Amino acid sequence: MKHGKKYLEAAKLIDKSQQYEAAEAISLVKKSATAKFDETVEVHIRTGCDGRHADQQIRGAVVLPNGTGKEVKVLVFAKGTKLDEAQAAGADHVGGEELIPKIQNDGWLDFDVVVATPDMMGVVGRLGKVLGPKGLMPNPKAGTVTMDVAKAIADIKAGKIEYRLDKANIIHVPVGKASFSEEQLTQNFNALMDAIVKARPSSVKGQFLKSITLATTMGPGVKVAANKY
Repeated sequence: MKHGKKYLEAAKLIDKSQQYEAAEAISLVKKSATAKFDETVEVHIRTGCDGRHADQQIRGAVVLPNGTGKEVKVLVFAKGTKLDEAQAAGADHVGGEELIPKIQNDGWLDFDVVVATPDMMGVVGRLGKVLGPKGLMPNPKAGTVTMDVAKAIADIKAGKIEYRLDKANIIHVPVGKASFSEEQLTQNFNALMDAIVKARPSSVKGQFLKSITLATTMGPGVKVAANKY
């Protein structure tokens, strides 16, 4: 893959063979964000889990103290009074059965997170093939299947993010924007790492966190010392 001049200049700041302390890594990542837009700062965590085993799956959510810097659109599946509750709590879209064809047939996906009350999961389940591959399926572990829709919406709007293993047993999550201060990014990063360390499955033997890399959307990766966690 060919990289542009800005990327190559930014890459010179980083020693590929070194594992940095989190604060120093964040400082380097900010310096290497040279795109014309406000890049997202992402964390990529390679774990020692084997996701093929159900007891080694990691999935959960954490509220980042400073949010993600992204305007998040929330769709809520509910009925009765819960529809009004969701609307009052600031959901961007609310509905039930009538949304199924819109998503299934018209390809409507103008939302970032889906919340559903437990009594609507039979309906939402029919969208599994559409929402599942996009990581949008509501899940009790992530707090997106709940009767307390108001709290779920408030948390998501405040900067709640989901983390889960991909097929290669890596967790990819945003922790803010390049325009955030180093302090804000460090607080978000620490909140995420605390949650991941607590989520360690008891059946994982050996090293749990194999590598941690911080990077912006367009910038080079910076390795964080994983042995600190």
